Amino acid sequence: MRIALVHNYTNGSLKVSDKLKALLLNEQFTMVSTDPNIVISVGGDGTLLSAFHRYAHLLDQVRFIGVHTGHLGFYTDWREYNIDELVSSLKNDTGEFIQYPLLDVELVYTDTKKSKHFLALNESTIKQPNGTLVCDVFIKEEHFERFRGDGLCVSTPTGSTGYNKSVGGAVLHPRLEALQLTEMASLNNRIFRTLSSPMIIAPDEWIRLKPVGVDKISLTIDQLVSEENDIDHIRMKIADERIRFARYQHTHFWNRVEDAFIGAKQYDADSMDS
Repeated sequence: MRIALVHNYTNGSLKVSDKLKALLLNEQFTMVSTDPNIVISVGGDGTLLSAFHRYAHLLDQVRFIGVHTGHLGFYTDWREYNIDELVSSLKNDTGEFIQYPLLDVELVYTDTKKSKHFLALNESTIKQPNGTLVCDVFIKEEHFERFRGDGLCVSTPTGSTGYNKSVGGAVLHPRLEALQLTEMASLNNRIFRTLSSPMIIAPDEWIRLKPVGVDKISLTIDQLVSEENDIDHIRMKIADERIRFARYQHTHFWNRVEDAFIGAKQYDADSMDS
């Protein structure tokens, strides 16, 4: 088994990463930086996103494991206090995994011979660097609306708890292979109208966003930001690829949501009685 270790540079993560590396080497695992079949992320979700983009070209052969050392982790099943158990699970690995859908983002430039492809684990957003974004929204090539506002966010089910949620999107269970389109501060008045609510897009459909009257847009792919010029349109769909997580210890999705956004349940006996 070839293991790549990715970590952030907080003191806690460095300490856990060093301890984990020593345990793995002691058990004769092969530590690599290229061509791994297991990628272990030590940090938070941001660290795991970085690991995903570093090894996105190997999705057909690699499984991911997240060790959580921060404040919030939707992709991290392990904590610093049970990495001995993680190493034991790796020793008894049977190849099991759970997989989640990804977002395929295609940028098509005004020169139709030129395009770029990206994969996002969480979401992709489009904004106008200065001023209001005007953008035609197509669903499966049918024109749906002309959006005016701060921007648009298209998220995966696993990404629905991230930026999508903060701009008013719904939380989707990751087994639902659907896209979500969420508006950011849309203009709605007697002249300009949008749906002004999140939209869930079926897995056999796609979204096409065509900026209107702008030369430059700000595009994000997860935590990566790019200023793009001369964009004709952006096409987003469920990707053919999937991300796979090694399935040793897996926290139920709704338990993650409850823990992250609600916290430990507190019941007041007096209020319950009343």
